[in-house]
Amino acid sequence: MFKKYLIIASKQDAAGVNITTHLSQFRKNPVLSGISKDNSSFDFYLVEGDILHEENLDLEKINKYDFVIFASKHSSGSREKTLSVHSPGNWRIARGGGKSEKISPSSALFQKIMFENLNKQAEDSGLTENNNEHQDKYKVTLECTHHGPLINKPCLFIEIGSTETEWKDRAAAFVLAKTIKKTIDEFQENPYREVGIGLGGPHYCPNFNKIQRDSNVAISHIIPGYMIPITEDMINEAWKKTIEEVDFVVLDWKGLGKSAQRQELIDILDKNHIQWKKTSDISK
Repeated sequence: MFKKYLIIASKQDAAGVNITTHLSQFRKNPVLSGISKDNSSFDFYLVEGDILHEENLDLEKINKYDFVIFASKHSSGSREKTLSVHSPGNWRIARGGGKSEKISPSSALFQKIMFENLNKQAEDSGLTENNNEHQDKYKVTLECTHHGPLINKPCLFIEIGSTETEWKDRAAAFVLAKTIKKTIDEFQENPYREVGIGLGGPHYCPNFNKIQRDSNVAISHIIPGYMIPITEDMINEAWKKTIEEVDFVVLDWKGLGKSAQRQELIDILDKNHIQWKKTSDISK
């Protein structure tokens, strides 16, 4: 179980600074509060450059912690208001930090609890409404695994999107800060959850969102449909970089291209004796 957490943000990132500023009020003084080595705790690490490139990070410092949370902004051309969670890594060519065809370790169980808490905190705070249908409300979503940095510790990104207005939104940052603190305080490994890797679908993962939020399955890395053809090496990398034992892969069936492309993927899974389920097969 994770005990020592490191929260990393860039001093150049308005959202990262906003989130860590709010989170600082939840950090207990270990001397005054009597925190022991058996309690979970977190430290901050604010860096001068961006946090997508591991060259900007002190990896020796990072390796002293059990789990790393990157607090960051999210940018998109659609300018949609989002609160998002995802694992870092690159399935093909690295264009935003990290290394090509390499991904960082992910905890499916921690990411699931983080996503569940983010949904609840956002809803309780009024940031989301009516299943995110209102344009002035935020959409809570997973993103597929993408961009750097590449580190050797289990980690995830939690982000505010998608413009400077949202990055500086104090209410949104407070919700993410509460989500981080609550997840760190309450996280426990659950042997009864099933662990899966997501394959297919769009970047914002609507079908995997439902599974992560409403089912017993915990999703770690997600390889989106726009990475087709999904290769055996990609699947092996996702499997290897999930720190829990993976039970099966979850297929967003309609988001996996044409019939021939889906069959190629099934052949890879069957060849490697990997169990698979469609998103529609999972009880939610």
